[in-house]
Amino acid sequence: MSAAPARPRGEAAPLLDRFGRVHTDLRLSLTDRCNLRCTYCMPAEGLRWLPRPEVLTDDEIVRLVAIAAGRLGITELRLTGGEPLLRRGLPGLLARLAALPGAPGMSLTTNGIGLARLAAPLRAAGLTRVNVSLDTLRPERFTALTRRDRLADVLAGLAAARTAGLDPVKVNAVPVRGVNDDEIADLVAFAAAHGYRMRFIESMPLDAQGDWRREQLVTAEEILGALAARYELHPLARTDRAPAEEWRAVDRQSGAHTPVGVIASVTRPFCGTCDRVRLTADGQLRNCLFATEESDLRALLRTGADDSAIEAAWRASVAGKGPGHAIGSPAFRRPDRPMSAIGG
Repeated sequence: MSAAPARPRGEAAPLLDRFGRVHTDLRLSLTDRCNLRCTYCMPAEGLRWLPRPEVLTDDEIVRLVAIAAGRLGITELRLTGGEPLLRRGLPGLLARLAALPGAPGMSLTTNGIGLARLAAPLRAAGLTRVNVSLDTLRPERFTALTRRDRLADVLAGLAAARTAGLDPVKVNAVPVRGVNDDEIADLVAFAAAHGYRMRFIESMPLDAQGDWRREQLVTAEEILGALAARYELHPLARTDRAPAEEWRAVDRQSGAHTPVGVIASVTRPFCGTCDRVRLTADGQLRNCLFATEESDLRALLRTGADDSAIEAAWRASVAGKGPGHAIGSPAFRRPDRPMSAIGG
């Protein structure tokens, strides 16, 4: 069934939950597949991937994003995975999304493998920003963490992203106690030297094997403490509802400065201002990263539902969003899907 004409953006009612939070940011997973096996994410043997017929087609993705932008007020679209660069024909899909009326701003989160080849085509297709995961600068440690010897490919991808004009190029690292927490300041220095923006993310209980332990968590306070020996840290005012707290890090020796962000999802949760909604690669809508229920938009698409019915299902899902993830409380329940199957 062809999509009904989308309403002009100015007529889109806000996408609200019962706590009055307005949702304008869609995280859309393009695949659950990944070409790394990071120890804090999945087992060495990998996971059972979705059968391809269960994954949303390009046409289905374009239709859902058109509904999100035209009817629901979504203004930001982040493409995720798994590893989104594994999606075949990705530049063509991005070009179709960028051509939509009222198209949201598009960014992408990747492990960087393949970015050296794709950065320029993706930029030409309409991608504006990129986040690249990089937890260590040491080749042997990278291989141990990811179970793949691909550090050189990630570094080449970062350089290609900057050359292609993607701005900003952000580097995301997850510090894990006793694994890579001794590289926090080194990662900031690396990012500053290359014109990237460094962000640290507290580890969360979203690994497939269920091995996450709070004692492995390197907290935001510890991250800032590790930086303080080398940098003066000056807090920056938040300009939007972005999850990262940001500082201007000034090198105590050279005086050079660079922005540093910390996403403290566990110890300083930002659930009260969350503006995100997530769509998995198989078309399941999640109103929270830690949601334990999903809404099946793929079934609506494939049974002939019109755009109004899909909009209504989307709004109903978001309306039922809880107040927060409750990590650390007796009420907390891990979601059935790991991060790689949800989309970052």
